[in-house]
Amino acid sequence: MKAIRRFTVRTVLPEPIAALAPLATNLRWSWHLPTRELFASLNPELWDRSRHDPVALLGAISAEEFDALAKDEDVVARIQSAADDLERYLTEPRWYQTLTQGAPERIAYFSPEFGITEVLPQYSGGLGILAGDHLKSASDLGVPLIGVGLLYQAGYFKQSLSRDAWQQETYPVLDPDNLPLTLLREEDGTAVSVRLPLPNGRQLLAQVWRADVGRVPLLLLDSNVPGNDDAARGITDRLYGGGGDHRLQQELLLGMGGVKALRSYARITGTSAPEVFHTNEGHAGFLGIERIQELMAGKGLSWDEALAAGRASTVFTTHTPVPAGIDRFELTQIEHFFRAGLAPGVPVENVLDLGRESYEGGDPGKFNMAVMGLRLAQRANGVAKLHGVVSREMFAGLWPGFEKSEVPIASVTNGVHVPTWVDPSIGTLARDAFGPEAESLGRWDLAYNVPDETIWGLRRELRGKLVADVRRRLRASWKKRGAADAELGWTDGVLDPDVLTIGFARRVPTYKRLTLMLRDPARLKKILLDPKHPVQLVIAGKSHPADDAGKKMIQDLVHFTDDPEVRHRIVFLPNYDIAMARTLFPGCDVWLNNPLRPLEACGTSGMKAAINGSLNLSVLDGWWDEMYDGENGWAIPTANNGASSEERDDIEAAALYELIENRVAPRFYGSVVSEDAGAAGPSQAGDGELPTAWISMIKHTLAHLGPAVSAERMVKDYVNQLYTPAAVAGRTAVEDGYAVAKDLAAYTARVRSAWSAVTVEHVDSSGVSESPQIGDTLHVSAYLSLGGLEPEEVQVAAAFGKAGNDDDIQNPRSVDLAPSEDLGNGRWLFRGPIPVDRSGAFGYTVRVFPKHEALANQAELGLVVNA
Repeated sequence: MKAIRRFTVRTVLPEPIAALAPLATNLRWSWHLPTRELFASLNPELWDRSRHDPVALLGAISAEEFDALAKDEDVVARIQSAADDLERYLTEPRWYQTLTQGAPERIAYFSPEFGITEVLPQYSGGLGILAGDHLKSASDLGVPLIGVGLLYQAGYFKQSLSRDAWQQETYPVLDPDNLPLTLLREEDGTAVSVRLPLPNGRQLLAQVWRADVGRVPLLLLDSNVPGNDDAARGITDRLYGGGGDHRLQQELLLGMGGVKALRSYARITGTSAPEVFHTNEGHAGFLGIERIQELMAGKGLSWDEALAAGRASTVFTTHTPVPAGIDRFELTQIEHFFRAGLAPGVPVENVLDLGRESYEGGDPGKFNMAVMGLRLAQRANGVAKLHGVVSREMFAGLWPGFEKSEVPIASVTNGVHVPTWVDPSIGTLARDAFGPEAESLGRWDLAYNVPDETIWGLRRELRGKLVADVRRRLRASWKKRGAADAELGWTDGVLDPDVLTIGFARRVPTYKRLTLMLRDPARLKKILLDPKHPVQLVIAGKSHPADDAGKKMIQDLVHFTDDPEVRHRIVFLPNYDIAMARTLFPGCDVWLNNPLRPLEACGTSGMKAAINGSLNLSVLDGWWDEMYDGENGWAIPTANNGASSEERDDIEAAALYELIENRVAPRFYGSVVSEDAGAAGPSQAGDGELPTAWISMIKHTLAHLGPAVSAERMVKDYVNQLYTPAAVAGRTAVEDGYAVAKDLAAYTARVRSAWSAVTVEHVDSSGVSESPQIGDTLHVSAYLSLGGLEPEEVQVAAAFGKAGNDDDIQNPRSVDLAPSEDLGNGRWLFRGPIPVDRSGAFGYTVRVFPKHEALANQAELGLVVNA
């Protein structure tokens, strides 16, 4: 029978151990090993049964057991010590508190998903895990961040396989009262409510849950509240659920509702409002509209003035190099919702123009969320150096007349939160070997001092843990596929803790090429079963529920793994999540990644493997493109651009096989590998000898990649390169009653109106002989018509450098030309010197840009005149 009403009874803890409650609800425990060990010690059996969830553990312990724990002086002392440690962590100054100039008082970080712990399943893949690592590292560094997202009733799906290996999805419903969350309440105890008007007189209400991620509060909006109709209650049903209007309403709630939630949080807690707003991917872009609406209604600014003020303090990060990964809506959809009064007083046509693909190659009938994000932010970035290049090419249409390299999208390469992803055994090794100076593995270079025997023994230990976990998970998977226990004895012998183990785990869109390894099944089988250098593969990943092509890739792979001849050497594990990853990354010797270059934005899974001493075997894409150095792994060669898709996959699969057979496996087994070693095979080192070349690569990886891939490095980059400049620009914009924002808005309108009349009429040069030499100075004179603008309102620059056969200037440098003479009728002469600093073909040109103190860069307005 079913209950007619359901509620959760909270555990009441005896006073001596009451500190367990804040220890359980602050998610710092998810990356703080001593706190996890404390909870595990309370009742190891219940800890395992609760799947290492402190809140669930406390809910499962009986009152009698709590009373006994409260009388145990040792337990009480350990709990109090942990509570004191948490208090110090939350209150003592950290890195951010040492900054003195410009740093923002608070930063709002908006993301549609946050992967913090498997206990709070509000993530699907890389974007969410990155967001979770961003919050954790911000907490560790003392960065005053506040996260904003949605609380999904079912989170992302759980994955299982049918008997025929087809992906199946289930959506277990979550009870917020059983999660490490607290409801944001008004002073009178009522839940804070956020409201958005919807078409046809409907409304969307949301309550706000708070998760504490160390020092960082995370606000999650939940539409499953009594005041909503059934459709509105279902808006936050699933992560990336539904499509069309459903997805649009999720993003309206995240962006516009998220800003409203921030305002309520600041009012109730008495904390400062955010100075900087970080839009993590286009899904949250509507936050900019809400901020404009606030400024227009509350400060009396015009649209243009509010836009200028809001842009100054907004950062936008794009995460996808794949156009299909960007949300696009019909303009009529957007108009339908905004006509309902979502942003009273804000011109709907102006909102539509923000996302309209009004550029060459775009569809003017579409509303592009990434385009809106870029137009609403004065600063933007991709998530790896190569991804920055790809993003500048992808969005170049927004800046016509500029070189792709000039498109104002910078790069901050992603990182991973080391305490979350590094195995405790490696942390213990660092503390034992180096003492306090290796705290949090900060001294990565000390890896060189670890004896080879210790490194190799630890690697085998971690591999053994993975083998045990794989056998357990594989058996459970087969039982869900309908197999009986009597059929599954073979799972006890799957994998071998002494065999080279390669891991591959990620989302399964087609461009990540899960099945590239299957291009030649016979050759793969030969590699797996090689008597001298055997290899084993552990594979995991989820396909989007609507992606049948991805599901077919999984099915094809699983059919191969089901073959009795190789199933002890290759496995597919369903339901890839954070819990699985914590064993998978440390247990693999090599991490494989073979996307279609350059479609991997960053690919942080390989980073997580690297900090555990695994070597990367990857296409030069994402982060690996900039951090591969020849000693930290192997680069899979890519096919020429002219190859067909079939030819490309054949070529790159063959290169992958070649690397494993003749480079990776021989080195792992201690064989001598020369750069010229071919298919004949290398010679084997003596029995019992350690593979010193492999161990050397492990040490090099830890020493060099460790600090480079750390999310602390990433967050510091955001603070220094984006957050602080945005805070300074935002403060400047609002000073003296928004004087600078108003001036920039007026200037922008004036310059846009006049720009079509700005021309470079003529360019002269002098000062160089008929046989110019390095060291000469070229004097450039540019005659301009400014179309009614003043000389100080434009920047005139001479770009110069080596000229190619097509007269393109390669790696140009630039010097500004100064106004020299008023020629009348809006015409001006600008002059300046160019140094002749290189031999060979030398070229120069003259360019004109808008110039205003509040512009972040010369390309910001997308206006340029080239001679």
